Amino acid sequence: MPSRKLNRHKPVRKARGRIVLVLGGAASGKSEYALGIAGPRGPRAFVATGQGLDEEMAARIARHQATRPGDWETVEEPLEVEAWFATHGVQYRTILFDCVTLWLSNLIGAGTNEAAIHVRVEALLKSMQAASARVVIVSNELGMGLVPAEPSTRGFRDLAGRVNQQIAESAAEVCLVVSGIPIRLK
Repeated sequence: MPSRKLNRHKPVRKARGRIVLVLGGAASGKSEYALGIAGPRGPRAFVATGQGLDEEMAARIARHQATRPGDWETVEEPLEVEAWFATHGVQYRTILFDCVTLWLSNLIGAGTNEAAIHVRVEALLKSMQAASARVVIVSNELGMGLVPAEPSTRGFRDLAGRVNQQIAESAAEVCLVVSGIPIRLK
């Protein structure tokens, strides 16, 4: 009987990106919570979609930057988030993407229609899953307040809700932050 050589080495497989979605309302503590769960493992990137187009927003961005430890690499990417993840996602152990809602607003402002946005979200999710990083995504939960009076505002709220559902489906974990308290949903 011929001897069989056993392969004692397991095949090396690239770790898949783990997606964690953190939802919450305005000033709910979702960004602070996301930073806390991102953990200390580096290298780390913070992908920011906000643009300081006015004084108040610039001050808001500065406050957010001040809450991050200095070892985070900040990437300001208001539009091409999926392209950034496809190109750079494999370079990091941890990536925090803050926030989906501002990204959507930027895309709509650039003339992107809803169908194209959903295609881009799918591309983003694939890029995140291909990265070896733990990816923490922050997004606003807009559907828990009053129904907006303006049709365009209602449309944006509905789009954000559908995109959040699209991301939540692919996420390994989902939590909702209310008044600084995280509630695990998935």
